[in-house]
Amino acid sequence: MISRSLGFEVGGAVGIPLYIAQTLSIALYVIGFSESLVQAFPLLQPHQVGLGVITAIAVAGVALKSAAFAIRIQYVIMAAIALSLVSFFAGGPVPSITEIPEGVNINQEPFWGVFAVFFPAVTGIMSGVGMSGDLKNPSRSIPTGTLYAIATGYVIYMVIPFFLAQWADGRTLLADSFVMERMALWGPAISLGVWGATLSSALGSILGAPRVLQALARDRVLPRSLRWLGNGHGREDEPRIGTLVTLGIVLLSVILGDLNLLAPILTMFFLTTYLVLNVAAGLENFLKSPSFRPTFRVHWSLSVLGALGCLAVMFLINPLATILAATIVTGVFVWLKQQQIQSAWGDVGRGLWLALLRQSVLKLGPEPHTDARNWRPHFLILSGIPTRRWPLIEMGTALTHNSGLITVASILPSGSRGLEQQQKSESTIRNYMEQRGVEGLVRVMMAQNTFEGAEQLVQTYGLGPVVPNTVLLGSSQDEERLGRYCQMLQSFYLQGRNVMILQDNPDLGFGQTRRIDVWVSDLQGNGGFKLIVAYILQASRVWRDADINLKLVVPTAQAEQSALANLNALVQRFRLNATPEVIVAAIALEARFCTSLRAMRI
Repeated sequence: MISRSLGFEVGGAVGIPLYIAQTLSIALYVIGFSESLVQAFPLLQPHQVGLGVITAIAVAGVALKSAAFAIRIQYVIMAAIALSLVSFFAGGPVPSITEIPEGVNINQEPFWGVFAVFFPAVTGIMSGVGMSGDLKNPSRSIPTGTLYAIATGYVIYMVIPFFLAQWADGRTLLADSFVMERMALWGPAISLGVWGATLSSALGSILGAPRVLQALARDRVLPRSLRWLGNGHGREDEPRIGTLVTLGIVLLSVILGDLNLLAPILTMFFLTTYLVLNVAAGLENFLKSPSFRPTFRVHWSLSVLGALGCLAVMFLINPLATILAATIVTGVFVWLKQQQIQSAWGDVGRGLWLALLRQSVLKLGPEPHTDARNWRPHFLILSGIPTRRWPLIEMGTALTHNSGLITVASILPSGSRGLEQQQKSESTIRNYMEQRGVEGLVRVMMAQNTFEGAEQLVQTYGLGPVVPNTVLLGSSQDEERLGRYCQMLQSFYLQGRNVMILQDNPDLGFGQTRRIDVWVSDLQGNGGFKLIVAYILQASRVWRDADINLKLVVPTAQAEQSALANLNALVQRFRLNATPEVIVAAIALEARFCTSLRAMRI
């Protein structure tokens, strides 16, 4: 359920601890049954661990036979529990204890510590979810059965303390573990109820835990070497292998475990599961996901309230244990994220991003014609095959610097390639970019002519106001196609796009990336834009140590001082660390002429 809503990673991060919690809960119930049996028959005290082992094997044997058989056994157990309740409520008050039995500690424990030990007793409400694949009509049975279980458990757990408080004083309740037997009309019925409750819970958990393990293996959440745990047997697809593996863990826990030690650990993992379930239901409901159509609907705010309640209770029980549980879940999440498992369905994460995208696009509006200082780069990079023209992508990535978007585009000839080839090319480019750590979008389209395809792409690509504002492409080296190339550039300009042309040295690349020269021809035109582009480039990781040199060519020496003042004003206006430099055209030409003469003499 969680994997389909929040994705594989979250589903696995919760599913693996949930399986461990359900498995350990079997050990908890088995140990509880054994302790209760030993209290009723003290002669069995030396054999308590052996009783636990035998009980665990017996419970697993019932589950291995079939789920239907285990459910029939549950009816017998339920009858024993009902008999114990009737016998208790038909009882009456008991006299107070005057002397505390030897070895009994009546020191009161903190409320949340007792709550942590008690909480696993109510986790059986999820048994129906764990067996959803075995139900004839899960969409009806799960909500109905879960609500009935919650209501019934709540009434019983609230009424019993009321009678206990009326029929005995606090000292007696603390000192006498068998006080309910003395209150009941028929005392032995209470032991039957305790044994029935523990065995019923153990059966429910050993039916659910292997199915969780089976689902994790089938969803490829577990490592490849453990995928065989997803195998099922028989017409009902029983997880017998998972049951045997679960039994092995239970036996180890029964031999080494302790009731009061296991219970708080289980409580943390169960609360974590309930927290994430509430988050999943709340997000699906809030986002109005089309695939989320529960027969029993609640408002998303109730799910959020439930998630916050789980988190609050976890911290109240033990903040350190809460952090430890969160660390385990996060560790599993990170590990699954690294596996890059591909799912055949979308999750709520995509729906959440789409909802945010929708609101953002509607609120964004058209791009305003503001000052160049507020410009945000959104590049459409006409790179062709990235492996051959990687400097274009490298430059676009440096210029966006996590503050803008890049789309790597390629135009394919439409004669020999179909839609399948187009999709394959997009996937290849995307994988190549991911391998080199570049985040960006990929767009491949087919056209009869490369120039026409590029013009059409620039004209149509985008979503509402979110369109590339800058086209980055390489220079043309083909003189025969230079005219059409210039015509394409003019088309980009007329469509309101900035145009940046990269002419790189294939041997030197970008050199040592220590110098950025900005040649300004018109201070009132795009000079400010060029400066902000240089600033963005300098802010990138690769170019951070580069110096910006702002250069302007003037025709005569008389214009040098005023031009230098204007450059200083421009740098100050944009608050950039750049070095202004004015070059006099006549001096530059004379220096070039003298250099040529010296070369001729040599």
